[in-house]
Amino acid sequence: MIYVTRKASFSAAHRLYNPTFSDERNEAVFDKCNNPLGHGHNYVIEVTVKGLPDPLTGYVIDLKRLKDLLDEFIVDKVDHKHLNYDVDFLRGFIPTVENLCVLFWQQIEHRLPSGQLHCIKVYESDQNMAEYFGDPVSLPTYDLSPAQNRVEVAS
Repeated sequence: MIYVTRKASFSAAHRLYNPTFSDERNEAVFDKCNNPLGHGHNYVIEVTVKGLPDPLTGYVIDLKRLKDLLDEFIVDKVDHKHLNYDVDFLRGFIPTVENLCVLFWQQIEHRLPSGQLHCIKVYESDQNMAEYFGDPVSLPTYDLSPAQNRVEVAS
């Protein structure tokens, strides 16, 4: 088995909070990441595909096609966006790096032209990352609409 990895990057904002928690509990659990206006990261995503090389091309997957899939179904949708509000496939999920791995997997798993999705790693920073190998995971959804996250701005 051969493992081939493609890396991409994007910048995005998010807020980590659970609308079923009190303000105090959100602050205790999510700390600075609970900023009502959100905060940003320069994310890196690594997608690993496994398989046997095609005898005619030597490719497990054409990396240009993998790049195009990542751009179309992930990067173009999340880059310079607020993950809580601007990305349809993330709507209702707490946008932790763990959840992003699972939701990104769902975006591309069945779109690969060859090979099998093996792993998705998402780096939120140089210090924080998560990886996902496709095991079944049930992610709860919440009403994370702007009305639930209203911030009063003094004029």
